[in-house]
Amino acid sequence: MTAAVARTATEHDHHLLPTYLEHVAALGLSDRSLRDRLRSARVLFAEHPNLETWMARPVQERLATLDRTHAWPLVVFAIGTGHLRLDVELMVAKNLTGLASIVQDRHREDFIRAREAGLRLGWTPDWVQTILQECLAVLLAWHGGTLDDLDETVLDHFASALSSTADLPPTSLRAYRTRLASLRQILFELRVIDTVPQRGRRGASLEQRFAVVPMAEQIRVSLLRYVTLRSTVLRPKSIESLINDLLPFAEFLHAQHPEVTALALLERRHLEAFLLHNRTRPWRGRRAHGKGAGRTISPAVMHSTVLTVRNLLDDITAWDWTDAPRRRLLFAADVPKLEQPLPRALAPDVDSALMAAIAACPDPFVRTGLQVLRGAGLRVGELLDLELSAVVDYGAAGSWLKVPLGKLATERMVPLDAATMTVLDTWAAERGAHRPLTHPRTGKQTDFLFTAHGRRLGATRLRVGLLTAAKQAGLTGPGGAPLIITCHQLRHTYATSLANAGMSLQALMALLGHVTPQMTIRYATLASPTLRTAYDQAIGSIRTQLTLTPVGRPIVPDKVNWLAAEMLKTRVAHGYCSRHAAGEACPYANICETCDNYTPAVEFIPALTDQLADVHALQTDAQQRGWSSENDRHGRVAAALQGHLLRLDKQPAQRPR
Repeated sequence: MTAAVARTATEHDHHLLPTYLEHVAALGLSDRSLRDRLRSARVLFAEHPNLETWMARPVQERLATLDRTHAWPLVVFAIGTGHLRLDVELMVAKNLTGLASIVQDRHREDFIRAREAGLRLGWTPDWVQTILQECLAVLLAWHGGTLDDLDETVLDHFASALSSTADLPPTSLRAYRTRLASLRQILFELRVIDTVPQRGRRGASLEQRFAVVPMAEQIRVSLLRYVTLRSTVLRPKSIESLINDLLPFAEFLHAQHPEVTALALLERRHLEAFLLHNRTRPWRGRRAHGKGAGRTISPAVMHSTVLTVRNLLDDITAWDWTDAPRRRLLFAADVPKLEQPLPRALAPDVDSALMAAIAACPDPFVRTGLQVLRGAGLRVGELLDLELSAVVDYGAAGSWLKVPLGKLATERMVPLDAATMTVLDTWAAERGAHRPLTHPRTGKQTDFLFTAHGRRLGATRLRVGLLTAAKQAGLTGPGGAPLIITCHQLRHTYATSLANAGMSLQALMALLGHVTPQMTIRYATLASPTLRTAYDQAIGSIRTQLTLTPVGRPIVPDKVNWLAAEMLKTRVAHGYCSRHAAGEACPYANICETCDNYTPAVEFIPALTDQLADVHALQTDAQQRGWSSENDRHGRVAAALQGHLLRLDKQPAQRPR
């Protein structure tokens, strides 16, 4: 057969052969290769005129045919052009070289859109190319249609087909799953699918959670009914905690008291036995292995479990459920008391060294997230829930951070300093634009601030980064071991530094988002200048009431002693202010003189003149001591007094009556 014959199809050839010859001719092959491919194609068509019927045969039989005919390039072309549908068995058994380029030529616009979306998500060009060639092209060859036809059902079926293939090695299966997960992200970014891609396995349903723990069926039904009802008002994490508390209780009843087949059969002795068991029960779940093996639950978990069981029994009794116990079985005295430790703030030197290491961290998310936690006093969950529009500029009032609903279901505004603003601006500029994600609490489309590759970032990366920064800073604990620092300690350090600087508890309560003063009062018990000032003032008041006069010093200082004292100074009407220097400038000092409603009369000109002279003297003293905030405050008061005197000087003298 000559080369001219090899490039030509006759009327007796299969209808697919002319198109196949055009494709082969465009590959730039030699005449010999062209003749070989034409001969192989004709052999396969002669044996199997209907290729669709042949593709339905067992994969081993098809592989034998391909080994004999060498017609695999023809089959790849037929699959890539949509004449045949690829099956997973053949995909696993054969190398799909050349398939991706054929599929891409057929769906050129789809691949351009997918490539742009992958690059927009911040992936490298090589990884995007891997996703397109080794996943998107294969998926289109398997399913047919276009990119817009790939819905959640198609993706799930393809994933199931991969998992059920026994011949696919575990490493190859993991690789396919990774590429498929990235393809889901691209399809979500292109709005082809609307379900936000999930990391790892999706959470089990309530029914599945209660099915894996052995318990009496009637108790299972009651607990499932209770959790389902409570889930209408609780958040996902609260529901998870509720389940984690109830499962050990049900598991205990099944193992120790199998005769209790319904909650209505519970007696006080059963609860007393559980209270004893709960004090020493081991960890459950993943923590029961590895480092957690043999360890008992923490006091917080112990407290939460008893409280949850008590609430369960009280609730179903109040709701008049038929399976409720006859009387109350758990009481307030049965709930373990939790310790109330002081906030675990970092010492100033540790804080400085740690933040310097964090600022040098190569991971931009860790660097930004930890600095915002320290600079704004956020909880980790609040940080991860921040939205792209969270920073609000109020002009003269500065920039503020809108902290979303968090642990206590309260929103708040937190002022930002220049350093925190800088790291937030840098992150927002480099973050890129992503499709908004569904908020897990509200269900609304939300532009979360901390996302990468179209996905929300998690707390684990922050925790690992914080421990790495502490190690880089050379911080060690007892025995020279690396110092263990938690993200929440940054919030404690933020609040403690403000409390030590003299911030009122009311203001601190608003900044931290506390809903009760008891949550904030812990910061007032710290050994700080704030507590020392309050102590000194109280002792001074007691001594004054008892008329105990210190030797050589008057009870009330005179003006000379007051001016020389190491305290911030404010002229007041009936005495002298003795605010400690650690408290910075008092926000209430001279508040009347600087108020827009303050209207002095001409008879007060001498007093205002004397006060202005005092203020100038105090401002000079503050400058010499380096008290910048006090110096600025005196400057504002002086300007206000000068304005009042200027206006009074221009008023006409009043005629005597």
